[in-house]
Amino acid sequence: MVARLVIAAPSSGAGKTTVATGLMAAFAGRGLAVSPHKVGPDYIDPGYHALATGRPGRNLDAYLCGTELIAPLFAHGARGCELALVEGVMGLYDGAAGQGELASTAQVAKLLRAPVVLVVDASSQSRSVAALVHGFASWDPGVRIGGVILNKVATDRHERLLREALEESGVPVMGVLRRADVMATPSRHLGLVPVAERQTDALDAVAAMAERVRAGCDLDALLALARSAPALHAQAWDPVVLGRPPTAGGRGVPTLPRSSAPEVPAVPRNSAPELPAVSRNDRPAPVVAVAGGAAFTFSYAEHVELLRAAGAEVVTFDPLRDEQLPDGTRGLVIGGGFPEVYAPELSANEALRKAVAELARSGAPVAAECAGLLYLARSLDGKPMCGVLDADARMTGRLTLGYREAVAVGDSPLAAAGTRLRGHEFHRTALEPGAGPTPAWGMVRPERRVEGFVQQGVHASYLHTHWASRPEVAARFAEACRA
Repeated sequence: MVARLVIAAPSSGAGKTTVATGLMAAFAGRGLAVSPHKVGPDYIDPGYHALATGRPGRNLDAYLCGTELIAPLFAHGARGCELALVEGVMGLYDGAAGQGELASTAQVAKLLRAPVVLVVDASSQSRSVAALVHGFASWDPGVRIGGVILNKVATDRHERLLREALEESGVPVMGVLRRADVMATPSRHLGLVPVAERQTDALDAVAAMAERVRAGCDLDALLALARSAPALHAQAWDPVVLGRPPTAGGRGVPTLPRSSAPEVPAVPRNSAPELPAVSRNDRPAPVVAVAGGAAFTFSYAEHVELLRAAGAEVVTFDPLRDEQLPDGTRGLVIGGGFPEVYAPELSANEALRKAVAELARSGAPVAAECAGLLYLARSLDGKPMCGVLDADARMTGRLTLGYREAVAVGDSPLAAAGTRLRGHEFHRTALEPGAGPTPAWGMVRPERRVEGFVQQGVHASYLHTHWASRPEVAARFAEACRA
């Protein structure tokens, strides 16, 4: 089984992304095939991971996908790799609100039987660091903290005090990054600026992270720790098996059990093989256009893999630049991103807006999440959008954030009425009205409300979902495109 490490921290802001991305790039620079992963629903960090490794960054979210899928999804992403690095989320033991360890970095580390390296912000402490590390190492006996990387260390004397204190903890120091070494990456209202918006700068930032990590960390010790991980007996998740469309008898694809607790830029090196589109019943593969480019960067790699496995030909287009949809488009997927940042440019591309509206009016399947929802609206911050939905969107000062449990209200190309699944909301916009005559989802947790739009072939909502948890969603969508 692949060697593996989880990069965690006591809290957000300690430097996990800098360390994890730097380690990925540093080990890839040594010639290792490195598999990058991110705990939680975050779309942006995996883009930096992909630049560092040349492989798609993949998410491991026990809330969205269920605990049973964590090891299979990990094994799928790590195929053919020698080392896997998993960046945690928030603090090591922080998970879904009010649900114990569910979706925490600690839970994922246990499911993967992976040792943890704790990144500690040591900027305002010396001997107390030992108490902090001891507390985290002893809190859950099932979590193995195998090393510490000290971040934001001020001076040689400061480093000496920290090392002396940690000698008593029994957890070895495997790296020290000085305060001056901390890399600043541009951010905005929802986190870091995605890679697709700053390709050259992002490459430079990743290279700088790798250099700092090489200079400050004991890569040999970290690799030895990763190789000490015990065997992980997990059958790799397989989109080809799971992406089959419903049978003629109407039965859908069987789903893997779930817990009762419920664009990446192309980089040639070590790239994972692309799954070919597979025609079904000798019918041609329907073209499914997937929005990409700087405005629509939020996408899970498994979505495209499932669509291709279900027999679709997936073609990416850029709503900022392309004036027409790909030739032969039979269905459209518009994921998340930052359309509010690019509202003037999206609005100026009138030819594409009209093409999207015409496709939607024809009844073709359209699946839109968050940014896609805004793009289909009549307007965004006063700028004309596609006008598919009778609603107007605007930026607000209020952040809507959190996991959700939802039920499909009506039938759509994406889901049959009554389909239950879990999702995640993360936006600072509001839509008026907030739902159509037929809403997309009825939220059942943490609050009861309806949200989104289902009309003709359109399913549009703020809810981000991970189709690996319900592969029949992709199969149903591909079949609707084919029909």
